[in-house]
Amino acid sequence: MDNWTSGAAYDQWMGRWSRLLAQEFLKWLDVPSDLRWLDVCCGSGVLTEAIVDRCLPARVAGIDASPQQIEFARAHRERPGVNFETGDAMRLSFADASFDVAVCGLGLNYVPEPERGLQEMRRVTVSEGVIAAYVWDYAEGARFLRVFWDAAAAVDREASAYDQAQRFPLCNRDALRKLFEDAGLQRVSVCALDITTRFMNFEDYWQPLLTGQGSAPSYFVSRDERTRSAIRERLRDSLPANSDGVIEMPARAWAVRGQR
Repeated sequence: MDNWTSGAAYDQWMGRWSRLLAQEFLKWLDVPSDLRWLDVCCGSGVLTEAIVDRCLPARVAGIDASPQQIEFARAHRERPGVNFETGDAMRLSFADASFDVAVCGLGLNYVPEPERGLQEMRRVTVSEGVIAAYVWDYAEGARFLRVFWDAAAAVDREASAYDQAQRFPLCNRDALRKLFEDAGLQRVSVCALDITTRFMNFEDYWQPLLTGQGSAPSYFVSRDERTRSAIRERLRDSLPANSDGVIEMPARAWAVRGQR
């Protein structure tokens, strides 16, 4: 259901919002400099880049299952002390207690078994180290996604099976807290990360859907022309554009942290 075969196209679809969320997430974590970081499900490297710029780490390792995403990250976001590798979040290749901080941005819900992924993050983190993640609030808070899925469901009976709110019950405050507490982490806390998604016009919202990258675009490009046209018209009618055509919508993600 999800396509991750182009770092450049994924950046077009999600990169600008990932950058805003990464800053809010790191501000909330507020950890010291000169630490060893692991970025799980690093994708195109947006969070890794923010870690380097904001947190002044000793080193950062980014891992992702997609070779194409890693290739893009190496080409565009590799820095001294940063290493990108393909890898399985449920079978990390690192030794025990290799990192001071292990994070996962917008990816934990895509790990086939999030519990195993979190246990692996715990294993490779030092005692009293920080383990944290954030995911979109697909059901309510991420309006730019919610309005798309609502439009799709109105014209396509199959859309609900692709809707991330239906597929990922993990993505809410209570479920994230329980996941981290069940993993044996201490001092677990959850925080809302709120940003504003701003599109200059309808086409600015529409064009990234044609990339076929990520969940909503992957679903969209798999539909026939009639269904795509019907979704487009419903979106055009429902998106909250102002008198200048600018579309602004709030977007919320849930962040969770714990200590090993």
